[in-house]
Amino acid sequence: MKNILTITMVIIGSIIGAGFASGQEINLFFYKYGTGGILGIIISVLLISMIIYKVFKIIKKENINTYNNFLNIIFKNKKNKYLNFSYITNIVINIFLIISFFIMVAGFGAYFKQQYNINELFGSIFLALICFIIFNKNVEGLVKVNKYIIPILITFMFFIGIKNINNIYLIKINNQKIFENYFSIIFSGIIYASYNIILLIPVLITLKNKIEKNKNIFLISIFSGIILLILSLIIYFLLINIKININNIQMPALYSISEFFPQYKIIYEFIILVSIFTTAISEGISILENNCTTKKSYTQFAIALCITSIFFSKIGFSNLINLLYPIFGILGFFQIFIILKYKIN
Repeated sequence: MKNILTITMVIIGSIIGAGFASGQEINLFFYKYGTGGILGIIISVLLISMIIYKVFKIIKKENINTYNNFLNIIFKNKKNKYLNFSYITNIVINIFLIISFFIMVAGFGAYFKQQYNINELFGSIFLALICFIIFNKNVEGLVKVNKYIIPILITFMFFIGIKNINNIYLIKINNQKIFENYFSIIFSGIIYASYNIILLIPVLITLKNKIEKNKNIFLISIFSGIILLILSLIIYFLLINIKININNIQMPALYSISEFFPQYKIIYEFIILVSIFTTAISEGISILENNCTTKKSYTQFAIALCITSIFFSKIGFSNLINLLYPIFGILGFFQIFIILKYKIN
């Protein structure tokens, strides 16, 4: 059970990054649909859980060690030759992983800019430096970081969610939109799951050897889904409190806490920073594991990745999320279809 929980923590730590904990993702994909957004959250979480289960089954059955190998396997045609889709998808995924890492670094800088009016470059440089140090620990560094930090993060978020229960009045949300935007809600849930899966699969591959029994895969996917669902709803209901135009706020969930639960502001600030940190580590290691074959190239790539991320932080955290996540979600939709279609028995 201990190993199951450890793997689950790594998965959760890989998903709940800056976009999630800040409220930007929940607002962009779900909250704008009113009560219908809750349906979208449920759809996306169910899909993510199914994909986690299916991907673990595939990589265990086929003994897959890299994302490129995974793509070659799932895109294989009847003549046992690989479609160009695997090559194209691998390029797209690597680009998305790199950009997502940049978004985490930008988010770290945006936090200090919004909360303390400190130039975003300082926060970005600090995170990039810490990431480089952890990268040198390889996947073991990823596991250790998530094993100890994520349970604390989840506990704090549950605490905030409980405190917010008395402020939940669904009447504040436009509950008519669920019927007007039924297709959009479902599509949004699928897209949200889609781009998260792009980020998650490289992490699942690195965790393959830590799964002791195949029957544990089911429990890992269930636990991951339940925790993700609860955390998503906690963020969703925090956004209800916001009275101003939510689209003008870089980190709406943090704004909600600061305005309505100021006594817990420091706790949630910790959650934001940890979420950014753990996801940045997960994405960075996924990039390096997928593209580097030698220790020298691993170190060189890590240096280039961290330095480049600092310059991208000037573009803006919310701008990067609103522009790029929906695009890559659509691009990843085909991958989800292929994974679900793949026969594992």
